Amino acid sequence: MKVRPAALIWRLFENQTEILLMRYQYGGQDVFALPGGSCDRGETLPQTVIRELQEELGVGADIGEMIMAGEMLLSERSDDVLHVVFAARNLQGEPKLNPTETTALELVWVPVVGLDQLNLYPNIGARIQPWFTSATYLGYIGRIAQQYFG
Repeated sequence: MKVRPAALIWRLFENQTEILLMRYQYGGQDVFALPGGSCDRGETLPQTVIRELQEELGVGADIGEMIMAGEMLLSERSDDVLHVVFAARNLQGEPKLNPTETTALELVWVPVVGLDQLNLYPNIGARIQPWFTSATYLGYIGRIAQQYFG
């Protein structure tokens, strides 16, 4: 099983909370993902997130508490993946895509309201939304039902 740590980066813009997502195109569909990536050997999950933010977006951040972890069991198509989402605060710099480090097409700030309507990878929009009002850490959320974007 692969492990993919990611950062939940947010801002308040015009009285609504928005999160930073990377937009990809798979199978003719827009697919959005939290910034993050695969661990290098000997790297902790927060160290991976810090490195990925620097490489792909040219920014730094303070990586805080784990918000949630959940599994995508997709053995019939690819490796199973454990997704771990961390709160990222105190963004340092202006995020800008580095095309040599990512296949993402653009960065977008998306309102938290409506996250559950996006093609999100992993499919955790409905889980993220209540975190902003309850600040309850979701811990292990189990299996993540994921649409295939092929």
